[in-house]
Amino acid sequence: MYLVHPQAAGQDISHWFDEKTGDVKTRVDPDKGIRLPYTPQGRFLHVPPAEPTADWSTKIASPWWQDEKLVIGKLSAKTRKIQIVNVISQQTDLLTVCSEETINEIRDRYMEYNRHAQSYTWKKLSQGTFVLLDMDKTLAENGVVDESEEFEELGIEDDFYYPIIHVYFNDDLTVA
Repeated sequence: MYLVHPQAAGQDISHWFDEKTGDVKTRVDPDKGIRLPYTPQGRFLHVPPAEPTADWSTKIASPWWQDEKLVIGKLSAKTRKIQIVNVISQQTDLLTVCSEETINEIRDRYMEYNRHAQSYTWKKLSQGTFVLLDMDKTLAENGVVDESEEFEELGIEDDFYYPIIHVYFNDDLTVA
């Protein structure tokens, strides 16, 4: 028995689940006339078998897809790339971020590139002026526009331009 069927490894399996209930989709078995889990690629962990069997335990507190402790991530509505430029060192790093991530969450991931990232002020250039970003808001909420769809429509290569976030060292001696 598999947690997820091996043919689906590394793939989005959200279509296996009902959007409203969050449970495995079901179907009515035409031979038995009863509702059963719909598993076209075979059963997986915590899905009951079609027939009663002694080797399947009904003592499952919560199936894996409903256990928040097992959630390792959520599917983003859209990802985008941004450049983060360290104003002091001129180091530029390209990050792929989720549209739902706040600047704080992006900063936490950026710490892989700069372990002192918490000691920096984050800004964007807007109409010739550097504007402080609200760390509790997303890029879009901070006015950092995602122009990728417009670029695609115009036939411009997706790596032609990435929004730039400037980080300024605060000199507050935060320990990494």
